[in-house]
Formats: sequence, C-alpha cells, structure tokens
Amino acid sequence: MNADRSYRIILADDHALFLSGLQGLLSRRAECEVVGTAANGEECLALMQESEHDVVLMDIDMPVLDGIRATERALALNPEEKIITLSMHGDDEFYFRMVEAGAKGFILKSADIDEVVTAIRTVCDGGTYFSQELLRNLVGSLKSTRGERPGDVLSDREKEILLLICRGMSNQEIADKLFISKRTVDKHRANILEKTGCRNTANLVVWAIKNGIAEI
Repeated sequence: MNADRSYRIILADDHALFLSGLQGLLSRRAECEVVGTAANGEECLALMQESEHDVVLMDIDMPVLDGIRATERALALNPEEKIITLSMHGDDEFYFRMVEAGAKGFILKSADIDEVVTAIRTVCDGGTYFSQELLRNLVGSLKSTRGERPGDVLSDREKEILLLICRGMSNQEIADKLFISKRTVDKHRANILEKTGCRNTANLVVWAIKNGIAEI
C-alpha cells in the first residue's frame, strides 16, 4: 500500500448523524479528503459525475435510489469506479447483491476509523477489502446454502491460486509465491473467472466460501 498517497472520497448515506460523524473522522486523517456527501443514490451518482474522486463509500439502504442500483449504474457508466459498501449486521442478502453489482470493498458501519482507512487504501491500490467480521457473519448463511462441491470445475492449481486470491494477494505476489510468471497467474485467474461465472474478486471470494474451497 502507498502510505503517502491521498484519497478523495465521496460518502453516501441517508443517516445524517452517521454521515457527519464519518466525514469528521475521515477529515482528521491527513491522507483523506471528503469531496462530497450524498443522502441517496441519485445524489451520489450526480456527485460522481461532477467531482474528481478516488473512491465512494456507499450505504446499501437509501431512499430514492438504493446503493445496489446506484452501484450498478455507476459501474455501467465507468467500470473503473471503486465503491466500498457500508453495511449493517444482518445485511446478508443485500451484501450478495452488492457483490454482484461490482462493489470492491465491504466494511461494517461499526468498524473503527483505522479499518475504514485501510479499506480505502486497499481498494484505491487496486485490491478488494472484506471486513473479516462481516465475512464471519456470512459464513453460516453461506454454508446453509452451499451447493455441490466444485469437483472438477477447477484444477488443483486453480484452487491453489483461488485460495491465494481470497487471502488478498495480487497476481504478482501469487506468481512470486508459486515461482511462476505473472502472465501465467493472469491466465489462471481469467480461467477461474470463466469457469465459476464470477465477475470480480468479490464474487470469487463468495464463490470459494460457498463451495468449501476457502474458510474464514
């Protein structure tokens, strides 16, 4: 992670007190600049069009336009958008829908500011951030809906690489660990996405947990 980088942030949440509190906490961090706040998805989309920004922290349940549809629209306009989901306990169903929509980070609203900043840094640096507490909350529901194990869907090497992806390792880090080229990892990753029907790393993590390849 680049500790010297600064991050321009848009916040979207319909709870004014939470929004104000988070804005205040982030504004105290030298590396963070809140460039705009929104109370619903429509306002957030407008801000994203008008403001130079690096990342959006998006609540799920908002009036006018919720975070799921706002994320879908934002990524349809710009697939490079970096959106981090703000989640409450018990948002399992909505979490999976945000994964499908293409969000790249997931943190609980109860997280401390250090974790929020870590998520921002990770996602802005091209990674995906998952709150470990949130993932633990999802394990039960994932196991209860777990289908058949993947069997021959993935090769042993692909499963090995998928596990490392779930641990947050970049393609280059995986290549170094396995003593193979990054190009080979890139190819394996593309094959894994195609075989599992996943769109991104967030989808892959959920798929790996649901199919018993990764555990939290």
